[in-house]
Amino acid sequence: MNITTETVKAIDGVKLHQIKTDKYKTNTIVWKMKAPLSKDTVTLRALLPHVLESSSAAYPTTAKLRAYLDELYGASLYVDLSKKGEYHIISMTIEMANEKFLSDQTPLLRKAFELLSELLLRPLSNNGAFDREVVESEKRTLKQRIQAVNDDKMRYANLRLVQEMCKDEAYALHVHGELDDLPLITESSLYQYYERALAEDELDLYMIGDIDTNEVEQYVRELLPFKNRPVKEASLIRGNDSIEPETIKEEQDVKQAKLNIGYRTGINYGDPEYSALQIFNGIFGGFSHSKLFINVREKASLAYYVASRLESHKGLLMVMSGIDNSSYGQATSIIEEQLEEMRKGTFTEEEITQTKAVIQNQMLETMDTARGVAEVLYHNIVSQKKMDLTQWMNGMEAVIKEDIITVAKKVQLDTIYFLHGKEVQK
Repeated sequence: MNITTETVKAIDGVKLHQIKTDKYKTNTIVWKMKAPLSKDTVTLRALLPHVLESSSAAYPTTAKLRAYLDELYGASLYVDLSKKGEYHIISMTIEMANEKFLSDQTPLLRKAFELLSELLLRPLSNNGAFDREVVESEKRTLKQRIQAVNDDKMRYANLRLVQEMCKDEAYALHVHGELDDLPLITESSLYQYYERALAEDELDLYMIGDIDTNEVEQYVRELLPFKNRPVKEASLIRGNDSIEPETIKEEQDVKQAKLNIGYRTGINYGDPEYSALQIFNGIFGGFSHSKLFINVREKASLAYYVASRLESHKGLLMVMSGIDNSSYGQATSIIEEQLEEMRKGTFTEEEITQTKAVIQNQMLETMDTARGVAEVLYHNIVSQKKMDLTQWMNGMEAVIKEDIITVAKKVQLDTIYFLHGKEVQK
């Protein structure tokens, strides 16, 4: 089954990925910048894309930039930050109408590449510093973004589990940076980091749509002139056989307690056992037919929500649940029992088939959007593995029960994090 075809070409410092398809009425450019997570740079890096997105030399205000996007038949521009394994990734996406469907044949694709070049290479700056007003405005917004995690206790518990579980690893850093670092950032220090990032980051550009691939290549050569650079490797830390599980209990004024449990799997995206791990996760806690959902939430009525998810580039499995303060002991016991059931193979062929179908449908839904296509294909860059979607689907289909039991036995408890109110059963 050929889902999509990606051609990759290195053009100086940029890896150009082209996915030629007539599936979409739009053309989408996704620009990716990857660097290892670091305490020294995480907040600078979290601030940078928002400053770049807000203005440029040609469009010195957000209003002027947005007005220009409207002129391009309502093109859209957005930036994003993500954490994949020990890497911190900046994404910038421009989506525009395909000019083939327009009556006046405006060269929208070229204009989109010119805009990307403008935002990346000609930011609003003066004498080696970004515009002070822009930087201060984006610092205030970033501060709110970081603080918002404390107000959302589900996200807070996820963050605290990762901080405790990975306390000696870069992965513990928050994707949006550190609150204490924000006051130290100036328009000059941010500009210095911007220059460093453009010179050192691993750069990937995804072009998805019904496009002329030679034309796109010409635009990249002309408008995005970057020099070759060595790829910076992050240190990868995998699970081992001598984990001493920790339990962290934190008291706050919360009505609904959060029980989050972290496990090490030692299996990352692209590893031979990764497909089996995905199916294991689906049966264990990933979906509404999973053991955790049925046994913790439905049968025992212990959880307002319960689910598990994988951190694909870090080899982690996380269980997240919202429970009553008094249900800690019972909930942890049942979750551990369900993992033991997986290790024993107490699940059916029907559950395997159902889980495969749900995972494959999720993948196909993701591929329904151009941005989704870029995100899926970018896993290969982060993992340094080459796996096309046909291989992915075939690998998923080939998993048998014994494979799932094998990976279940590799799942090791690392950390239990419990955020509770004042009255809690020990």
